[in-house]
Amino acid sequence: MFYPQDPSHREQLLEKLYRGKATDLNAMGVVAPHAGYIYSGDVAAVAYSAIPATFSGTFVIIGPSHRGFLTCTSAIPWETPLGITDVDGEFIRALDIRVDEASHRNEHSIEVQLPFIRYRFPHARMVPLMMGEQSLESATALAGDILHAISATRQEVRIVASSDFSHYIQEDVARRQDLHAIGALATLDVAEFYRRIEEQGVSACGYGPIATMCLVAQGLGARRGSLLRYSTSGDVTADYDQVVGYGAIAVM
Repeated sequence: MFYPQDPSHREQLLEKLYRGKATDLNAMGVVAPHAGYIYSGDVAAVAYSAIPATFSGTFVIIGPSHRGFLTCTSAIPWETPLGITDVDGEFIRALDIRVDEASHRNEHSIEVQLPFIRYRFPHARMVPLMMGEQSLESATALAGDILHAISATRQEVRIVASSDFSHYIQEDVARRQDLHAIGALATLDVAEFYRRIEEQGVSACGYGPIATMCLVAQGLGARRGSLLRYSTSGDVTADYDQVVGYGAIAVM
Protein backbone atom coordinates (compact mmCIF):
# COMPACT_ATOMS: atom_id res chain seq x y z
CA MET A 1 0.00 0.00 0.00
CA PHE A 2 2.85 2.41 0.74
CA TYR A 3 5.68 1.40 -1.59
CA PRO A 4 6.46 -1.05 -4.41
CA GLN A 5 6.65 -4.67 -3.34
CA ASP A 6 9.01 -5.70 -6.11
CA PRO A 7 12.61 -5.42 -4.79
CA SER A 8 14.06 -4.03 -8.03
CA HIS A 9 11.38 -1.35 -8.29
CA ARG A 10 11.88 -0.62 -4.60
CA GLU A 11 15.62 -0.13 -5.03
CA GLN A 12 15.13 2.10 -8.06
CA LEU A 13 12.71 4.28 -6.12
CA LEU A 14 15.01 4.55 -3.10
CA GLU A 15 17.99 5.37 -5.29
CA LYS A 16 15.97 8.16 -6.87
CA LEU A 17 14.75 9.48 -3.52
CA TYR A 18 18.23 9.53 -1.96
CA ARG A 19 19.93 10.99 -5.03
CA GLY A 20 21.49 14.40 -4.38
CA LYS A 21 20.63 14.46 -0.68
CA ALA A 22 24.05 13.88 0.86
CA THR A 23 24.72 16.12 3.87
CA ASP A 24 27.59 16.68 6.27
CA LEU A 25 25.28 16.31 9.27
CA ASN A 26 25.50 13.69 11.99
CA ALA A 27 22.09 13.81 13.62
CA MET A 28 21.42 11.94 16.85
CA GLY A 29 17.75 11.76 15.98
CA VAL A 30 15.42 12.55 13.11
CA VAL A 31 11.74 12.97 12.40
CA ALA A 32 10.65 11.12 9.26
CA PRO A 33 7.13 10.83 7.80
CA HIS A 34 5.34 7.53 7.22
CA ALA A 35 2.91 8.16 4.38
CA GLY A 36 2.95 6.57 0.94
CA TYR A 37 6.32 7.11 -0.68
CA ILE A 38 4.86 9.03 -3.61
CA TYR A 39 3.75 11.66 -1.10
CA SER A 40 6.39 11.70 1.63
CA GLY A 41 9.30 9.60 0.39
CA ASP A 42 11.36 12.59 -0.65
CA VAL A 43 11.02 14.17 2.80
CA ALA A 44 11.90 10.87 4.50
CA ALA A 45 15.05 10.57 2.38
CA VAL A 46 16.07 14.06 3.46
CA ALA A 47 15.67 13.03 7.11
CA TYR A 48 17.74 9.85 6.80
CA SER A 49 20.42 11.68 4.81
CA ALA A 50 21.16 13.64 7.99
CA ILE A 51 22.71 10.43 9.37
CA PRO A 52 25.99 9.27 7.78
CA ALA A 53 25.52 6.25 5.51
CA THR A 54 28.39 4.55 7.38
CA PHE A 55 26.27 4.21 10.53
CA SER A 56 26.02 0.54 11.49
CA GLY A 57 24.64 0.66 15.01
CA THR A 58 21.03 0.47 16.20
CA PHE A 59 18.05 2.52 15.09
CA VAL A 60 15.44 3.00 17.80
CA ILE A 61 12.30 3.64 15.75
CA ILE A 62 9.39 5.15 17.67
CA GLY A 63 6.07 5.10 15.85
CA PRO A 64 2.59 6.06 17.04
CA SER A 65 -0.11 3.44 17.38
CA HIS A 66 -2.90 4.34 14.95
CA ARG A 67 -5.12 1.54 16.31
CA GLY A 68 -5.09 2.31 20.02
CA PHE A 69 -2.61 -0.31 21.23
CA LEU A 70 -0.46 0.25 24.29
CA THR A 71 3.25 1.03 24.15
CA CYS A 72 5.17 -2.10 23.24
CA THR A 73 8.13 -3.45 21.33
CA SER A 74 8.84 -6.38 19.01
CA ALA A 75 11.65 -8.89 19.45
CA ILE A 76 11.64 -10.71 16.10
CA PRO A 77 13.32 -9.75 12.79
CA TRP A 78 11.17 -7.84 10.31
CA GLU A 79 10.92 -8.70 6.63
CA THR A 80 11.18 -6.02 3.93
CA PRO A 81 11.33 -6.27 0.12
CA LEU A 82 15.07 -5.60 0.48
CA GLY A 83 15.70 -8.36 3.00
CA ILE A 84 15.45 -9.01 6.71
CA THR A 85 16.06 -6.22 9.22
CA ASP A 86 17.37 -7.69 12.47
CA VAL A 87 16.38 -6.39 15.87
CA ASP A 88 18.87 -5.58 18.61
CA GLY A 89 17.90 -8.24 21.10
CA GLU A 90 20.26 -7.06 23.84
CA PHE A 91 18.85 -3.55 23.67
CA ILE A 92 15.26 -4.82 23.72
CA ARG A 93 15.98 -6.94 26.78
CA ALA A 94 17.42 -3.87 28.53
CA LEU A 95 14.17 -1.94 27.99
CA ASP A 96 11.44 -2.07 30.62
CA ILE A 97 8.82 -2.37 27.87
CA ARG A 98 6.58 -5.33 27.09
CA VAL A 99 6.99 -7.34 23.89
CA ASP A 100 3.74 -7.66 21.92
CA GLU A 101 4.13 -8.96 18.38
CA ALA A 102 0.41 -9.01 17.57
CA SER A 103 -0.02 -5.28 18.15
CA HIS A 104 2.54 -4.51 15.45
CA ARG A 105 0.89 -6.69 12.82
CA ASN A 106 -1.28 -4.08 11.08
CA GLU A 107 0.58 -0.91 12.12
CA HIS A 108 2.48 0.96 9.40
CA SER A 109 4.25 3.76 11.28
CA ILE A 110 7.40 1.71 11.93
CA GLU A 111 7.24 -0.70 8.99
CA VAL A 112 7.24 2.11 6.40
CA GLN A 113 10.59 3.34 7.75
CA LEU A 114 12.44 0.05 7.32
CA PRO A 115 13.17 0.09 3.56
CA PHE A 116 14.81 3.53 3.95
CA ILE A 117 17.02 2.13 6.71
CA ARG A 118 17.72 -1.18 4.99
CA TYR A 119 18.79 0.57 1.78
CA ARG A 120 21.06 3.27 3.26
CA PHE A 121 22.28 1.45 6.39
CA PRO A 122 22.46 -2.25 5.40
CA HIS A 123 24.38 -3.34 8.52
CA ALA A 124 22.21 -1.52 11.07
CA ARG A 125 19.82 -3.22 13.45
CA MET A 126 16.65 -1.76 14.88
CA VAL A 127 14.46 -1.56 17.96
CA PRO A 128 10.78 -1.09 17.04
CA LEU A 129 8.85 0.87 19.68
CA MET A 130 5.16 1.48 19.14
CA MET A 131 3.93 4.31 21.37
CA GLY A 132 0.39 4.27 22.72
CA GLU A 133 -0.22 7.06 25.23
CA GLN A 134 1.51 10.20 23.87
CA SER A 135 1.34 12.59 26.82
CA LEU A 136 4.41 14.55 27.91
CA GLU A 137 4.63 12.32 30.96
CA SER A 138 4.60 9.21 28.78
CA ALA A 139 7.23 10.66 26.46
CA THR A 140 9.46 11.49 29.43
CA ALA A 141 9.09 7.97 30.86
CA LEU A 142 9.77 6.30 27.50
CA ALA A 143 12.82 8.49 26.94
CA GLY A 144 14.11 7.44 30.34
CA ASP A 145 13.70 3.77 29.44
CA ILE A 146 15.61 4.27 26.18
CA LEU A 147 18.43 6.19 27.85
CA HIS A 148 18.74 3.45 30.45
CA ALA A 149 19.04 0.82 27.71
CA ILE A 150 21.65 2.90 25.89
CA SER A 151 23.69 3.16 29.08
CA ALA A 152 23.28 -0.53 29.88
CA THR A 153 24.24 -1.81 26.42
CA ARG A 154 26.73 0.93 25.46
CA GLN A 155 25.26 0.67 21.99
CA GLU A 156 25.66 3.40 19.38
CA VAL A 157 22.13 4.48 18.50
CA ARG A 158 20.15 6.89 16.37
CA ILE A 159 16.55 7.68 17.22
CA VAL A 160 13.83 7.91 14.57
CA ALA A 161 10.49 9.54 15.36
CA SER A 162 7.94 8.40 12.80
CA SER A 163 5.28 11.08 12.32
CA ASP A 164 3.24 13.01 9.81
CA PHE A 165 2.00 16.45 10.76
CA SER A 166 -1.40 18.05 10.06
CA HIS A 167 -4.01 15.79 8.49
CA TYR A 168 -6.68 16.71 5.94
CA ILE A 169 -6.95 20.46 6.32
CA GLN A 170 -6.29 23.34 3.95
CA GLU A 171 -2.67 23.69 2.88
CA ASP A 172 -2.14 27.22 4.16
CA VAL A 173 -3.54 26.29 7.58
CA ALA A 174 -1.49 23.08 7.76
CA ARG A 175 1.70 24.87 6.85
CA ARG A 176 1.14 27.67 9.36
CA GLN A 177 0.22 25.38 12.25
CA ASP A 178 2.89 22.79 11.56
CA LEU A 179 5.73 25.26 11.23
CA HIS A 180 4.63 27.01 14.42
CA ALA A 181 4.79 23.72 16.36
CA ILE A 182 8.06 22.66 14.73
CA GLY A 183 9.61 25.99 15.68
CA ALA A 184 9.65 24.93 19.33
CA LEU A 185 12.03 22.10 18.43
CA ALA A 186 14.78 24.50 17.37
CA THR A 187 15.78 24.64 21.03
CA LEU A 188 14.35 21.17 21.84
CA ASP A 189 11.74 22.79 24.08
CA VAL A 190 9.47 19.77 24.34
CA ALA A 191 7.04 21.39 26.79
CA GLU A 192 6.56 24.32 24.41
CA PHE A 193 6.11 21.88 21.52
CA TYR A 194 3.22 20.25 23.40
CA ARG A 195 1.76 23.67 24.24
CA ARG A 196 1.81 24.71 20.59
CA ILE A 197 0.33 21.40 19.46
CA GLU A 198 -2.59 21.88 21.84
CA GLU A 199 -2.94 25.60 21.21
CA GLN A 200 -3.13 25.21 17.43
CA GLY A 201 -4.94 21.86 17.43
CA VAL A 202 -2.19 20.36 15.26
CA SER A 203 -3.26 16.89 14.14
CA ALA A 204 0.25 15.41 14.06
CA CYS A 205 -0.12 11.68 14.67
CA GLY A 206 3.32 11.15 16.24
CA TYR A 207 3.90 14.13 18.51
CA GLY A 208 4.72 11.72 21.36
CA PRO A 209 7.45 9.93 19.38
CA ILE A 210 8.84 13.32 18.32
CA ALA A 211 9.00 14.47 21.94
CA THR A 212 10.56 11.18 23.06
CA MET A 213 13.22 11.38 20.35
CA CYS A 214 14.10 14.94 21.36
CA LEU A 215 14.36 14.02 25.03
CA VAL A 216 16.62 11.05 24.31
CA ALA A 217 18.80 13.15 22.01
CA GLN A 218 19.05 15.82 24.70
CA GLY A 219 20.15 13.15 27.14
CA LEU A 220 22.90 12.22 24.69
CA GLY A 221 24.08 15.82 24.37
CA ALA A 222 21.97 17.28 21.55
CA ARG A 223 21.18 20.97 21.81
CA ARG A 224 19.16 21.96 18.76
CA GLY A 225 16.76 20.81 16.11
CA SER A 226 16.77 21.83 12.47
CA LEU A 227 13.90 21.63 9.98
CA LEU A 228 15.49 20.28 6.82
CA ARG A 229 12.39 20.13 4.63
CA TYR A 230 8.65 20.63 4.92
CA SER A 231 6.06 19.73 2.30
CA THR A 232 2.45 18.63 2.01
CA SER A 233 0.59 16.10 -0.07
CA GLY A 234 -0.69 19.05 -2.10
CA ASP A 235 2.78 19.41 -3.60
CA VAL A 236 2.13 16.06 -5.31
CA THR A 237 -1.62 16.04 -5.90
CA ALA A 238 -2.18 19.79 -6.48
CA ASP A 239 -5.19 19.42 -4.17
CA TYR A 240 -4.66 22.05 -1.51
CA ASP A 241 -8.01 21.69 0.26
CA GLN A 242 -7.25 18.45 2.16
CA VAL A 243 -3.54 17.97 2.71
CA VAL A 244 -1.23 16.06 5.03
CA GLY A 245 1.96 17.77 6.21
CA TYR A 246 5.40 16.14 6.24
CA GLY A 247 8.56 17.34 7.96
CA ALA A 248 12.17 16.16 7.97
CA ILE A 249 13.81 17.31 11.19
CA ALA A 250 17.34 16.61 12.41
CA VAL A 251 18.33 16.87 16.08
CA MET A 252 22.01 17.47 16.83
